[in-house]
Amino acid sequence: MENRQNIASGTSWEAIVGYSRGVRIGSYIEISGTTAVDGATFVGEGDVYIQTKFILQKIEKAVIQLGASLQNVIRTRMYVTDISQWEAIAKAHSEVFDKIRPATSMVQVSKLIDDRMLIEIEATAIL
Repeated sequence: MENRQNIASGTSWEAIVGYSRGVRIGSYIEISGTTAVDGATFVGEGDVYIQTKFILQKIEKAVIQLGASLQNVIRTRMYVTDISQWEAIAKAHSEVFDKIRPATSMVQVSKLIDDRMLIEIEATAIL
Protein backbone atom coordinates (compact mmCIF):
# COMPACT_ATOMS: atom_id res chain seq x y z
CA MET A 1 0.00 0.00 0.00
CA GLU A 2 1.27 3.44 -0.97
CA ASN A 3 3.18 5.01 1.97
CA ARG A 4 0.71 4.25 4.75
CA GLN A 5 1.20 6.33 7.89
CA ASN A 6 -0.78 5.57 11.06
CA ILE A 7 -0.79 7.80 14.12
CA ALA A 8 -1.96 6.90 17.59
CA SER A 9 -3.07 8.90 20.58
CA GLY A 10 -1.93 6.19 22.97
CA THR A 11 -5.31 5.36 24.45
CA SER A 12 -6.08 1.77 25.39
CA TRP A 13 -9.10 1.87 23.05
CA GLU A 14 -6.87 1.81 19.97
CA ALA A 15 -5.41 -1.58 20.86
CA ILE A 16 -8.72 -2.99 22.13
CA VAL A 17 -10.68 -2.00 19.02
CA GLY A 18 -7.80 -2.22 16.53
CA TYR A 19 -7.81 1.28 15.04
CA SER A 20 -5.60 4.33 14.60
CA ARG A 21 -6.34 7.94 15.56
CA GLY A 22 -5.52 8.86 11.99
CA VAL A 23 -4.33 7.25 8.76
CA ARG A 24 -2.68 8.81 5.74
CA ILE A 25 -2.24 6.99 2.46
CA GLY A 26 -0.75 9.16 -0.24
CA SER A 27 -2.70 12.41 -0.22
CA TYR A 28 -5.73 11.01 1.67
CA ILE A 29 -6.15 11.45 5.43
CA GLU A 30 -8.87 9.98 7.61
CA ILE A 31 -9.30 10.90 11.27
CA SER A 32 -11.22 8.41 13.42
CA GLY A 33 -14.24 9.27 15.50
CA THR A 34 -12.95 11.72 18.11
CA THR A 35 -14.49 12.50 21.48
CA ALA A 36 -13.83 14.92 24.33
CA VAL A 37 -11.50 12.64 26.26
CA ASP A 38 -7.91 13.65 26.98
CA GLY A 39 -6.13 10.66 28.51
CA ALA A 40 -8.10 9.93 31.68
CA THR A 41 -9.71 13.40 31.71
CA PHE A 42 -13.14 14.06 30.28
CA VAL A 43 -13.47 17.59 28.87
CA GLY A 44 -16.70 19.60 28.89
CA GLU A 45 -19.02 17.24 30.72
CA GLY A 46 -22.58 18.35 30.02
CA ASP A 47 -21.53 21.07 27.53
CA VAL A 48 -21.69 20.11 23.86
CA TYR A 49 -20.11 23.40 22.73
CA ILE A 50 -16.98 22.84 24.85
CA GLN A 51 -16.83 19.19 23.75
CA THR A 52 -17.07 20.18 20.09
CA LYS A 53 -14.32 22.81 20.36
CA PHE A 54 -12.02 20.39 22.18
CA ILE A 55 -12.67 17.62 19.65
CA LEU A 56 -11.89 19.92 16.74
CA GLN A 57 -8.61 20.89 18.43
CA LYS A 58 -7.75 17.17 18.73
CA ILE A 59 -8.62 16.65 15.07
CA GLU A 60 -6.41 19.59 14.08
CA LYS A 61 -3.46 18.08 15.99
CA ALA A 62 -3.97 14.72 14.26
CA VAL A 63 -4.22 16.31 10.81
CA ILE A 64 -1.01 18.26 11.47
CA GLN A 65 0.77 15.08 12.59
CA LEU A 66 -0.13 13.59 9.22
CA GLY A 67 1.33 16.52 7.30
CA ALA A 68 -1.75 18.62 6.60
CA SER A 69 -3.75 21.43 8.16
CA LEU A 70 -7.39 22.25 8.75
CA GLN A 71 -7.32 23.92 5.30
CA ASN A 72 -7.05 20.39 3.85
CA VAL A 73 -10.18 19.10 5.62
CA ILE A 74 -12.87 18.44 3.03
CA ARG A 75 -15.43 16.61 5.21
CA THR A 76 -16.53 16.28 8.80
CA ARG A 77 -19.12 13.90 10.22
CA MET A 78 -20.75 14.73 13.54
CA TYR A 79 -22.61 12.15 15.60
CA VAL A 80 -24.64 13.78 18.36
CA THR A 81 -26.81 12.39 21.13
CA ASP A 82 -29.20 15.37 21.15
CA ILE A 83 -29.85 17.04 17.81
CA SER A 84 -31.76 19.83 19.58
CA GLN A 85 -28.29 21.12 20.60
CA TRP A 86 -27.37 21.66 16.95
CA GLU A 87 -26.91 25.43 17.32
CA ALA A 88 -24.16 25.09 19.97
CA ILE A 89 -22.46 22.43 17.85
CA ALA A 90 -22.79 24.53 14.70
CA LYS A 91 -21.34 27.57 16.49
CA ALA A 92 -18.22 25.64 17.53
CA HIS A 93 -17.85 24.04 14.08
CA SER A 94 -18.25 27.40 12.36
CA GLU A 95 -15.67 29.07 14.60
CA VAL A 96 -13.12 26.53 13.39
CA PHE A 97 -14.22 26.01 9.78
CA ASP A 98 -15.88 29.33 8.82
CA LYS A 99 -13.50 30.12 5.94
CA ILE A 100 -12.73 26.47 5.05
CA ARG A 101 -16.31 25.20 4.86
CA PRO A 102 -15.88 21.43 4.48
CA ALA A 103 -18.80 19.25 3.53
CA THR A 104 -20.40 17.99 6.73
CA SER A 105 -23.23 16.05 8.27
CA MET A 106 -24.78 16.01 11.72
CA VAL A 107 -26.66 12.89 12.70
CA GLN A 108 -28.38 12.06 15.96
CA VAL A 109 -27.45 8.70 17.43
CA SER A 110 -29.07 6.97 20.39
CA LYS A 111 -25.87 6.69 22.38
CA LEU A 112 -22.08 6.92 22.28
CA ILE A 113 -19.71 4.62 24.16
CA ASP A 114 -19.80 6.79 27.33
CA ASP A 115 -22.94 8.63 28.49
CA ARG A 116 -20.90 11.80 29.09
CA MET A 117 -20.05 11.95 25.39
CA LEU A 118 -22.47 14.27 23.64
CA ILE A 119 -20.71 14.34 20.27
CA GLU A 120 -18.17 12.36 18.23
CA ILE A 121 -16.56 13.80 15.09
CA GLU A 122 -14.68 12.23 12.16
CA ALA A 123 -12.76 14.13 9.50
CA THR A 124 -11.38 13.58 6.01
CA ALA A 125 -8.59 15.65 4.51
CA ILE A 126 -6.85 15.60 1.14
CA LEU A 127 -3.49 17.15 0.35
